[in-house]
Amino acid sequence: SYTTDTKSREENKKTLESLYSLSVDITKIRRLKEWVLLQDVAYVKEIAGILQEMGADETTVANILERCPEAILHTPAEINSQRALWQLVCQNEKQLIKLIEQFPESFFTTEYHQNQKANILFFQELGLKNTIITRFLTSAPNIFYNPVEKNKNVIETLQRNYLKLGGSEANMKIWILKLLSQNPFILLNTSTTIQENLEFLQKNNFTDQEVLQLLSKLKGFIFQLNSTIMQKSMLFSKNIFKCSDQELKQLVLKCPALLYYSVPVLEERLEGLLKEGISIAQIRETPMVLELTTQIVQYRIKKLSALGYDIKSGNLESLNGTKKDFEVTFGKIQSKKERPIFNPVAPLHIED
Repeated sequence: SYTTDTKSREENKKTLESLYSLSVDITKIRRLKEWVLLQDVAYVKEIAGILQEMGADETTVANILERCPEAILHTPAEINSQRALWQLVCQNEKQLIKLIEQFPESFFTTEYHQNQKANILFFQELGLKNTIITRFLTSAPNIFYNPVEKNKNVIETLQRNYLKLGGSEANMKIWILKLLSQNPFILLNTSTTIQENLEFLQKNNFTDQEVLQLLSKLKGFIFQLNSTIMQKSMLFSKNIFKCSDQELKQLVLKCPALLYYSVPVLEERLEGLLKEGISIAQIRETPMVLELTTQIVQYRIKKLSALGYDIKSGNLESLNGTKKDFEVTFGKIQSKKERPIFNPVAPLHIED
């Protein structure tokens, strides 16, 4: 609803004066979103006043308006409604202002207010904790822009399939909440996509129990794929590892990344490993190493080599895992290397 034609228009002097009085760095706004300064109507003092009421000091207000200058184009009524909405899940205004400072764009998107409200209430009914909902509001705000019926539909499809795949009624709620907490973007998919991807796995001879296992391991990311990508990735892996359908299935269960990553990504990662002198047989033995980027693999091999550990002759388990897992493995290898080897039956060489 705002014009972005900047050629023939002048900056609004009143807006500039109000921003200067709040110690806002105008050059930042000019560089990022100059169009905001050209609008005839802006609510600089009013929006700053609301933020101050919530406990924001001068620096915080300036920081928020520099990062999200379009905040001043919203009416005080819109911002107060948004404030009341976010208070449904925030412990207090101190936490709220902290979130606004970190994620101003999420807070100042007011066009979907009714959808946001309906979705917050739905997530609370579903049993999601407020801390999780605030995390969604800031890191995955677009799931709140969906009409609540669409999100309900996706959740119902997941619940129905969970039971159909042999999941128990008693564990269903925990499963759904865990899946949502790990990957709220599931809700951006359609019920049809979810259905198609589950059917694809079943057509490829994964048992119901194995499909459930994959869903949990992939944290729901499987729903962001399509059957064509998965088919190509599986075919690529089958050719590279020269394995049967049954062996391929076991590899995928061991390393769902073989299903999730596209062929170009898998090719690049394989190439990186082969350049380091690692064999296809080693990768087939520990396929989880393909979950790591080439840069991470190179860094870890370098660190292990410095300890005299030859990755080419060992297995690749020591490369695997999160950063924390690797640090633990590295620490164990390092302490083993530093520990003096004492042989009690070796003769002592004592100088005369």
